Amino acid sequence: MDNLVIEGGQPLSGTIRIHGAKNAALPILAASLLAEGKVTIRNVPRLLDIEVMLDILRDIGCQARHQDTVVTVEPAAATSSHIPETLMRKMRSSVFLMGPLLARFGEVQLYQPGGCAIGERKIDLHLRGLTALGANIREKGSRIVCTARRLTGAEIILDFPSVGATENMMMAAVLAQGSTTIVGSAREPEIQDLQQFLNAMGAKVRGAGTDIITIDGVSSLSGCDYEVIPDRIVSGTVMVAAAATRGEVTLENTRPDHLTSLIHALRRAGVQIDIGNDIMKVGSSGRPKAVERIVTSPYPAFPTDLQAQVMTLLALSDGVSIMKETIFEGRFKHVEELCRMGADIRVDLNNAFIRGVPQLYGTNVEATDLRAGAALVIAGLAAQGRTVVEQVHHIDRGYDRIEEMFRQIGGNIVRERNASKVFS
Repeated sequence: MDNLVIEGGQPLSGTIRIHGAKNAALPILAASLLAEGKVTIRNVPRLLDIEVMLDILRDIGCQARHQDTVVTVEPAAATSSHIPETLMRKMRSSVFLMGPLLARFGEVQLYQPGGCAIGERKIDLHLRGLTALGANIREKGSRIVCTARRLTGAEIILDFPSVGATENMMMAAVLAQGSTTIVGSAREPEIQDLQQFLNAMGAKVRGAGTDIITIDGVSSLSGCDYEVIPDRIVSGTVMVAAAATRGEVTLENTRPDHLTSLIHALRRAGVQIDIGNDIMKVGSSGRPKAVERIVTSPYPAFPTDLQAQVMTLLALSDGVSIMKETIFEGRFKHVEELCRMGADIRVDLNNAFIRGVPQLYGTNVEATDLRAGAALVIAGLAAQGRTVVEQVHHIDRGYDRIEEMFRQIGGNIVRERNASKVFS
């Protein structure tokens, strides 16, 4: 068990390059199974979730190698469509393999996926979409078996713009017979990245970034060389940390056009942001202003994956802010930990009422999930005194060595082994 130990109170300053997007790399790795030749994927971060996905690809027979930020996959050697339960339970994103395995082998056997405990995230939309494409689905306890002699294009209507379901349907449909239309699709940048990757392999996908995606099935896909987009959530985390510590940080290899809702919220809080093509300078010299109301919603609205981090900034603001969470019902677990550091936050159902305080104070806190952990790291960097963040494995799912990332811009943060828990 690792801990992050942070000595807070110092403004962050300097320049940092943002690593590739986890939420783009994972479906792209899954989609590599559809190719008949070698796939090279660049700008892939070293994260626990990435390593689990690569372990799954290796387990079903692929050759997969991750060197520096480059992943190479030889999918031709894959022989199995059975995803082990032990690996499925480590990561929810393993559900992305349903579509490509079904399209390639005509069957897939998997289990209910794991991941962060941030609320109920059923895979009904995934199963309903695959059924529309011609799959036969049987559920036996936690085991799910999908079979299809041949997938056939169809109109799929999503009741909710689920990112995972949209991406799974795209991957299943590229080798299906005929045309598929996904109505009510999610619009996230990671979906646009998946479309570009699939098309680089020879697929015919259009409409990503809108609520209607059309896929014309093809007979085969070839290998390709592709670079993943920068991680907008990592960018947002650094931006919030710069503001919370009253520092000035320049972000390189970032996509400001993917962060318009966050930029708007931070500017309302008084944060200075200068924008270039793939660069941003973020700074704040004084106490942030309260923001009357922020509501999380599907892209392009404010992202749920930045709710916890921005709440940390608002906890230090001058005034009262309201944060409403509409995506996941279990995503306020960081509130109790922030209050242990001196924050004044009250939760009523899916609303958090944040009365800003002048200062947070270091203490021992626990990362209950990935983004909650990032928020606590920001709190520790801004707080007076020492903060110890436990359960760091959650943070490692989405940030490539977060302690090294923040040390680059002046954060006093180190990773330590928690010996008491190792031998308990």
